[in-house]
Amino acid sequence: MSSSVNKPSNLDSVLAHLADVVDQRRDAFKAGNVDPKTSYTALLFSKGDDGILKKIGEEATEAVMAAKDARSSNMAAEQQKLLLGEMADLWFHCLIALSQFNLRPEDVIAELDRRLGTSGIEEKAARKAAKKE
Repeated sequence: MSSSVNKPSNLDSVLAHLADVVDQRRDAFKAGNVDPKTSYTALLFSKGDDGILKKIGEEATEAVMAAKDARSSNMAAEQQKLLLGEMADLWFHCLIALSQFNLRPEDVIAELDRRLGTSGIEEKAARKAAKKE
């Protein structure tokens, strides 16, 4: 994504483009065409479900800590930049997990769209009720 021609212009297209790259690397790794020693994405896929999910937990913790630091710091602009970096790391690793489970960011967007206009409390209660059935 070094040239402006290749850079998507909105959130949906940025996530879709990055997901395409992740899926291509996943497929190349599975085909044996990418070495986990030279590709971080392939390295993540080589660790399987548990390794990918553990990495999401680590990144989520780092994002939480950066947010707490951003709120309590006198250097707010610098801390906000660190928070953005941690959130970007978290989102990237979530894209890896989605790819691992053959899902796409568009699926997440569709689920958020489905929930739009529904109270979060009502939506959570509906999920609980569905689990009991």
